[in-house]
Amino acid sequence: MLRQPRRGYRAATDPVLLAAACPAQAGERVLDLGCGAGAAALCLAARVPGLELHGLEIQPPYAALARRNAAAAGVALTVHEGDMAHPPADLRAMSFDHVLTNPPWFPPGAPAPEDAGRSRAHVEVAPVTEWIAAALRRLRPGGRIAAIHRAEALGRILVALDGRAGDVRILPLAAREGRQARRVIVVARKGARGPLALLAPLVLHEGARHEADREDFSDAARAVLRDAAPLGLGPPV
Repeated sequence: MLRQPRRGYRAATDPVLLAAACPAQAGERVLDLGCGAGAAALCLAARVPGLELHGLEIQPPYAALARRNAAAAGVALTVHEGDMAHPPADLRAMSFDHVLTNPPWFPPGAPAPEDAGRSRAHVEVAPVTEWIAAALRRLRPGGRIAAIHRAEALGRILVALDGRAGDVRILPLAAREGRQARRVIVVARKGARGPLALLAPLVLHEGARHEADREDFSDAARAVLRDAAPLGLGPPV
């Protein structure tokens, strides 16, 4: 269960898929950068118990919701409030094994939702390159970043990772078989030199179109969204 604003930004499938892409193991420290109401961090906690979980959120009402959701779920999630480019001192003192991030998708000047909280979650104030740089600063050497974004942002994400992270895995997300991938998940390891891999797309829905008022997720998507299956994007350790 996840409490979310009646009006404002509400999580859909993206944070669930993002959490499934994180190869965290019990005992590791994980940061959800821009955690909102805590969807990605809590999905990860449901799959991998025994993590030290932290979130950073710039909007106090969402940070408060994340704390409330974590408490209701019985998950120890420490939520810090602040800007990802200038995080609070206690967070700057830490390094992480994994950083998850789902940055705002739309460029400045895009039509903004009337709700201020939703607008802040959807429209870029800082470019995606700064989000990737902030995530990398919080990672220990060898730690992994996982990000989800629009496919159009992939070039900028790869530029931000170049020379700083390798073993890059790109998972395109296609709504249906034969459709263009509109979103991508990118996983990379800080300081690594391994090659880039472009993986086969994850097709989210069955059939050519939505035929009825019912769930039509593909078997692979359903395993993640309903059964907490991992996506397993990382290379063998």
